[in-house]
Amino acid sequence: MRIVLIGQAAFGEKVLEALLNKGENVVGVFCPPDPPGKPSAMKILAENKGIPVHQPNRMKDPEVFDIFVNLKPDLNIMAFVTDIVPQKILDYPPLKTIQYHPSLLPKHRGGSAIHWAIINGETKTGLTIFWPDKGIDTGPILLQKEVEILPDDTTGTVYFNKLFPLGVEAILEAVEMIKKGTAPRIPQDDSQATYEPLCTDEVTLIDWSKPAQNVYNLIRGANPSPGAWTHYKGIKIRIFDSSFEPSEQKGSSFGEVTFIDDESFLINCNGGSIRVKRVQPAGSGKIKANEFVSQYGLSVGDKFQ
Repeated sequence: MRIVLIGQAAFGEKVLEALLNKGENVVGVFCPPDPPGKPSAMKILAENKGIPVHQPNRMKDPEVFDIFVNLKPDLNIMAFVTDIVPQKILDYPPLKTIQYHPSLLPKHRGGSAIHWAIINGETKTGLTIFWPDKGIDTGPILLQKEVEILPDDTTGTVYFNKLFPLGVEAILEAVEMIKKGTAPRIPQDDSQATYEPLCTDEVTLIDWSKPAQNVYNLIRGANPSPGAWTHYKGIKIRIFDSSFEPSEQKGSSFGEVTFIDDESFLINCNGGSIRVKRVQPAGSGKIKANEFVSQYGLSVGDKFQ
């Protein structure tokens, strides 16, 4: 079976490595152009194995389809794809195309699926291998795997510790099912579908008057990127590593700093507090809470807006 892999980043590299270790015949790789001076690990691995690599600006560029057809693929695998792949590429291989998505479809369609599961305070999520169609994450389901979201999980821990390794295994499992002719096509129940916007600064501004657990879920869901944000003395501050404490500081206003120690500081919320451990002031890298306290003169009684 001739496989074309479309993907990027560490996940695309690990899927390629796993396919090759299983003896699969990967005949071509498509990935985005490299940033200046940073060839992707996926590209390097493919070239070291003698696999043709193509890096179009967009998969819909006219020449891409001709290159793709010349590879004579039997199956496409999409592993972490953020570009729009034309329908004629999805449908061309005799065995069509499968795609990885980090949610239990039809829940959390879209490009920030893990973020929103955590922001919404959900206790489980998972991954789906599905057959993409012309919609956004709407095609029939091949298989799904479920994982638990622990109370202090972030988008980073759920992805890298759970959905990343499980996703590589799930793609291999799906390929085996396709080879055996046992891969199902289970229609998604559109009545259960949710679709959220990308997790950007437009949706990650912290409102300190909201319930403390909701604030903590937003911070967890936006960690490690883009970072939930607030203002301190007119400076934009992103909050990353943190923890939730259920005790609200009576007599303090929402957003007020109520305690500072050598490693963290507490911000009062509605029904609890957020213990902040790492932040990123505008124009700076991420720094520990004690560095922020020292550099910006944070004191008990100061407020985040």
